[in-house]
Amino acid sequence: MERIDVQLGQRSYPIFIGSGLLSCGDSLINTSLPRRVLLISNDVVAPLYLDAATALLQRCGCQVDHCVLPDGEQHKTLDTLNLIYTKALQLSLGRDCAFVALGGGVIGDMVGYAAASYQRGVAFIQIPTTLLAQVDSSVGGKTAVNHPLGKNMIGAFHQPSLVLMDIDTLNTLPAREFSAGMAEVIKYGILWDADFFCWLERHRGALLAHDGDAISCAIQRCCQIKAEVVAEDETERGVRALLNLGHTFGHAIEAEQGYGSWLHGEAVATGMVLAAKLAQQLQWLDGAQVARIESLLACFGLPLNPPPEMGLTQFLPHMQRDKKAQNGQIRLILPTAIGHSKVVSDVSTDQLAQLFV
Repeated sequence: MERIDVQLGQRSYPIFIGSGLLSCGDSLINTSLPRRVLLISNDVVAPLYLDAATALLQRCGCQVDHCVLPDGEQHKTLDTLNLIYTKALQLSLGRDCAFVALGGGVIGDMVGYAAASYQRGVAFIQIPTTLLAQVDSSVGGKTAVNHPLGKNMIGAFHQPSLVLMDIDTLNTLPAREFSAGMAEVIKYGILWDADFFCWLERHRGALLAHDGDAISCAIQRCCQIKAEVVAEDETERGVRALLNLGHTFGHAIEAEQGYGSWLHGEAVATGMVLAAKLAQQLQWLDGAQVARIESLLACFGLPLNPPPEMGLTQFLPHMQRDKKAQNGQIRLILPTAIGHSKVVSDVSTDQLAQLFV
């Protein structure tokens, strides 16, 4: 078991990463929980892990109630969020309760936002069960739901009390979901850590074979980077924006295609390729670096090209509504080399158009 701490003063919290933590992790979380707990999952994860998570929380002395939501990005809405509020109110839960998110990024984001807004804020714990959630969305306190006009446009920053990652839950993860999670893993290498990118290239075979040691090492490095960045810039006023590499393009694909048609990681993978090609156009990356990025993404079966029916006309309205936009200007995260990136706000429409020629 590995522990990584997100350093945020009095709101600091630990991330625990290991095998079998749903069975034996009560000693790690029993000081973090109030007596009343609402355990929230979805109808795919709940049959697999709800009983184990419930038993874990009960061993910590908690009274546990359940809320099971429909699965899928298309359900990451205000209507679904209201099911959590309704359940909490029916149970007469007060400010001294905690919400526990058991599932992937959709569940984690929704439960976090519900916790941020229920009675103006209650505690919550993340138990992520997908690779994407373990390496990215469960850490850092970004919570949200989608709107038909934009992804994650309604939300709040609300840090968890603790993140418990049982890597054994990845054994039941569908292959497509695992590949989507690898897009976020690769993202950290492109934008922050060239050595990690090289490590991923060398260990791609082990990762494809779902080798537990390789996966654990990858998760740990991603969480170390995320914890470091969040500690420096919790509310994304500066360096944390870099973690959105590929997301401005990717969110446009998700919104335009309909949430759930493309998985988030798939859209981010294509977004990172578009960002790399734009960086090449600006003479920051050479062709060999772009090829390495494409090769590593492709070996996990991730898409490299946007939907054929999506050109600049379809991308632009979504990109202009992106959360990073300022004063009407699109702001993009572009790699300046493998392992380095920066925020760019002076890319012209003509330069963007060249990506879709």
